[in-house]
Amino acid sequence: MRRGIPILLILAAALRGEPRRILVAFHSETGNTAALATAVGEGAMRVEGVSVAVRPMQEVRDGEIRAADGIVLGTPVHWQTLSAAAKSFLDRLGRVLGPSYGEGKTGGVFVTSGSPSNGADLARLDVIASLLSLRFVVIGGVIEGGYGSLGPQAFGSVTPAAREDARRFGERFARFTLRMP
Repeated sequence: MRRGIPILLILAAALRGEPRRILVAFHSETGNTAALATAVGEGAMRVEGVSVAVRPMQEVRDGEIRAADGIVLGTPVHWQTLSAAAKSFLDRLGRVLGPSYGEGKTGGVFVTSGSPSNGADLARLDVIASLLSLRFVVIGGVIEGGYGSLGPQAFGSVTPAAREDARRFGERFARFTLRMP
């Protein structure tokens, strides 16, 4: 009988329609990554059935990581890759989630950098590779014109176009997170 109780709790939660939890965790030094994180969160909140938490990485609690159905990581580009704080957060995901890692969770990434040639693609690919290693289902973005992307990016300041791209990504991320079993 005890084995049936967790299944009943899961079914009860599904019937109550508890929202899927999306965590947007970011590292920001200049405010640009924080601005893009806010836009990603705004886009995700457009989708009914999700709850969204937008937090600096250092403020994210272990329980929020475990409870999240989807995690989006935002980082500035440092030396053609993610920041040390973002790398530390990825390492922490593995420790907190344990042996099942991100199985059944969605993951995504967005970046900010000083210029287009500073390695934004490389940084996003590094994060994507880590998320895949942690068994997340990675969700990319769709840029204006309909082509796929690795995720939102902003160069220099966060322009209105970059904010809208981030909102589109957040909305897409939330829709796919809702579809996960």
